[in-house]
Amino acid sequence: MNNSIDKSRSVNSWTLWLRLFAWFKLPLLGFVNPRIIENSESRVVVLVKKGYRTRNHLNVMYFGALAIGAELSVAFKAVDSIQKSKKKIDFLFKDFSCEFLKRADADVHFICEEAHLVDELIQTSISNPERLEKKFSGYAVTVNNSAQPVMRYSLTLSVKNRSLT
Repeated sequence: MNNSIDKSRSVNSWTLWLRLFAWFKLPLLGFVNPRIIENSESRVVVLVKKGYRTRNHLNVMYFGALAIGAELSVAFKAVDSIQKSKKKIDFLFKDFSCEFLKRADADVHFICEEAHLVDELIQTSISNPERLEKKFSGYAVTVNNSAQPVMRYSLTLSVKNRSLT
């Protein structure tokens, strides 16, 4: 197990928190039922299982489910950092681009290895009243073949500290 993983909360408690949050605030996210696999200083890994809710008519993961996993791999670290800061910081995504490399025919891990940069952006916003933006990248691999990515993606995260305005 990676020693840099945040010991204050286990990945199971993060997954439970995510499911409760999704149930009340983001029902579509709850419908896909993602799971947090890793939340460390350097990376976040999110699992989206391929099943009835997430597959398309060709029995591969649906584009919408892939987009949710990609978004969550960046957003989850932002939520974690915002909660730790105890500030009223809002965030949203300004843009999203992806490249599909292979068919996602199994459960998929979405991996953002720029978690420390997400945390830095949130830390910068604590003392800055301006809207800040930064582009983050990640990739997705199927659980049964983690050697070859099925997707590469990038999202621009936009944050604003509402407690300073």
